[in-house]
Amino acid sequence: QEASHRFALPTGGSGGAFKQENFVLSTSSTDQVKGVMTLQGDALCQADVNLKMPRNNQLLHFAFREDKQWKLQQIQDARNHVNQAIHLLMNRDVNYQFKTGLEVLKLMDAVMLQLSRARNRLTTPATLTLPEIASSGLTKMFTPALPPDILVNFYINLNKLCLTVYQLHVLQPSTTKNFKPAGGSVLHNPGATFEFGSQRYEVSHVHKVECVVPWLNDALVFFTVSLQLCQQLKDKISVFSSYWNYRPY
Repeated sequence: QEASHRFALPTGGSGGAFKQENFVLSTSSTDQVKGVMTLQGDALCQADVNLKMPRNNQLLHFAFREDKQWKLQQIQDARNHVNQAIHLLMNRDVNYQFKTGLEVLKLMDAVMLQLSRARNRLTTPATLTLPEIASSGLTKMFTPALPPDILVNFYINLNKLCLTVYQLHVLQPSTTKNFKPAGGSVLHNPGATFEFGSQRYEVSHVHKVECVVPWLNDALVFFTVSLQLCQQLKDKISVFSSYWNYRPY
């Protein structure tokens, strides 16, 4: 329930994780990319990104259009799995009596599966190919529009909100005889190549900035504690079951 409260949908009041929170994404090592993100639950409702181009130190600035929000599917999915775990536990009459240890073990397995899936959605970002990032609706979120040689991606990794900016250069036909497009990855490295819209590109620079989201950190801790509690209950049931099966009378 504590984990679920961190994902609770807004009820019109100003409660829980659903107040708008501003996060500054940057790195201490470089100031090539800086971003200010506004997160409201599972939605990025504002994003403001500054990018300093390495070649000429030109500063690019782009922000979300005012009519746009970007849903973070990982947070949405994690919330659904937590709610499913709670539904499994509460979906009985208050006076319900469990008949066997096996019944409890089956319930714990079902609950633990949902809790593990919720945790995994936050700890395991999706692996995407560069064409998938290029064709994502995220590219159409910004004003001014992103230049054709810039790709961006947002994702959750553990308790962090991450922004990756890829700078590209166009490959000339003469350089593509050994062309081998990159596969799916959470983070692509410079030198990765891909084809999009009949044009071939190479990643020249990659910038990743991130910041910790405190309530996601809380949720991950509660997932771990919940899974431990479920396992402890399973262990106790197993001990009593074996005692019951092997008593001499």
